[in-house]
Amino acid sequence: MANPDPYGLRRQLSTGKSTNVTYQAQHVSRAKRGQVLGQRGGFRGCTIWFTGLSGAGKTTVSFALEAYLVSQGIPSYSLDGDNIRHGLNKNLGFSQEDREENIRRIAEVAKLFADGGIVCLTSFISPFRKDRDLARRLHDEAGLMFIECFVNTPLDVCESRDPKGLYKKARRGEIKGFTGIDQEYEEPEKCELVIKSAEFSVDECVQDVVSYLQSHGIVPESATTIVKELFVTANFVDAARKEAASLPTLEITELDLQWTQVLAEGWATPLTGFMREREFLQSQHFGCLLDGGVTNQSIPIVLPVHTADKQRLESCAAISLSYQGRLIAILRTPEFYEHRKEERCCRQFATYNQGHPYVKMVYDSGDWLCGGDLEVLERIVWNDGLDQYRLTPKELRAKFRQLNADAVFAFQLRNPVHNGHALLMHDTQRRLKERGYKNPVLLLHPLGGWTKDDDVPLPWRIRQHQALMDEKVLDPDSTVMAIFPSPMMYAGPTEVQWHAKARMATGANFYIVGRDPAGMPHPDTKQDMFNPTHGAKVLTMAPGLTQLEIVPFRVAAYNKTKSAMDFYDPEHKDDFLFISGTKMRALARAGETPPNGFMAPKAWQVLVEYYQSIASS
Repeated sequence: MANPDPYGLRRQLSTGKSTNVTYQAQHVSRAKRGQVLGQRGGFRGCTIWFTGLSGAGKTTVSFALEAYLVSQGIPSYSLDGDNIRHGLNKNLGFSQEDREENIRRIAEVAKLFADGGIVCLTSFISPFRKDRDLARRLHDEAGLMFIECFVNTPLDVCESRDPKGLYKKARRGEIKGFTGIDQEYEEPEKCELVIKSAEFSVDECVQDVVSYLQSHGIVPESATTIVKELFVTANFVDAARKEAASLPTLEITELDLQWTQVLAEGWATPLTGFMREREFLQSQHFGCLLDGGVTNQSIPIVLPVHTADKQRLESCAAISLSYQGRLIAILRTPEFYEHRKEERCCRQFATYNQGHPYVKMVYDSGDWLCGGDLEVLERIVWNDGLDQYRLTPKELRAKFRQLNADAVFAFQLRNPVHNGHALLMHDTQRRLKERGYKNPVLLLHPLGGWTKDDDVPLPWRIRQHQALMDEKVLDPDSTVMAIFPSPMMYAGPTEVQWHAKARMATGANFYIVGRDPAGMPHPDTKQDMFNPTHGAKVLTMAPGLTQLEIVPFRVAAYNKTKSAMDFYDPEHKDDFLFISGTKMRALARAGETPPNGFMAPKAWQVLVEYYQSIASS
């Protein structure tokens, strides 16, 4: 056990009242604490010491980081300067001696938190280097990681923020010895981290700290929201193309290409390519990836191959993937394993009935699966007039920053939008503002990969959604419409976890889930394959999704007395008319108009055109 007072610092700073005391070693090891503390296992105790001027953003970043780590199953606690002075240090003033004692006490408390396996976050101006060095020495001698994080915000920015009005008082001489005004702040000389809250968003500052923690083994890779794109970097593209042209080639299907796009753009982070057998088994049996921490991955992302291709390629160190003769990617260290189709379908779809369209595609695919790391040569485009809507997670994050969004709520859909959906989206935005968010932004995110034949095709859906924004049913200034490239699997609550997890890559922190998400009628009985309420219930319990708040879908119907879509009230059930999808399609095919207020006229006309085009063909 390390000497608890190697420098005699406690004796120097003590009041002399503690005598005849002996340090007692703990019986529970840090490794044992790490096994039972939090959801991710492993000892992660450390202290992150945020230092900087008043108003620099220390507490803001610290609280946001605490919320993020806890949402990822990592125990964390913030010690804030003002909060501590309400209790532990309420007997201390702001003389130099008291400020030194304030920091000494905090350093001791932070060390105890860290020793207990908690990521302790401290937010104190701590203007003097020697005090911060004392805090570091206490941790070093205890064998605990100490991370000094300088929140480097210019004085003029801090003054412009001035959340407590202290700068104004200091400038008027009402406060003496105020750091930055008439008392020097000694900037760190060798700190581990520098973050600039005046130049970057709170989320970006948090991720900078998380990246550092990941690189030093405190936070597992699965707990970061850094999007892992799989594109070849620009300066290596020519060399990669040349290598790809020299490798044995596997021709992939359109469905495979859609999954390649999903992987390449980072929607399935932290996957580095098509699943190897270990990842496939984790996904099938646990609905998660387990290496490096728990990451929700409820559906397998796999590359089926036929026996002849497996025999031709299994000895290769790398192969090329091509689509319609065009080189798409290099797949490194391919691993081939058995494609147990019945078992896969039963676990993923709860049926192996080939009347289910995706199950049929599984059975028609190869008898082997090929996993490996992907290096995608270029961005995948479809040249269908919709590529401008196919924004990657990184591009969506940039878009939300541009809009100054402080909350993003995502709505997944594969069907046309009526005014009942719009009512729910407006209601969600209203409730977020009531909770204190200033600028919540809607991510309207229609699924853009393969769908079954009787679903409305993507180009028509995009036209219909755009019409809603043109008519201001959805506010174009606070709505981002983009295409989610994933294929649809119709796997019910299993698949809806994937839909939610993928939206986390965009930075979305709220997710609207509807009735029977990812469901379909049973091929034989025509009854719902899945309980319509289970998707929403599962999302509130699913591992790895705790940082995403689920917004349940409230039932809306046409209120005949209001001539508008309204949330259903069973006490006035006679006032409501439910217009089913079958009824809506029949009206559109006949060119008839639904009740006024059911759908915006321009958006309805798009559906009329689509269904009449089917009838005529």
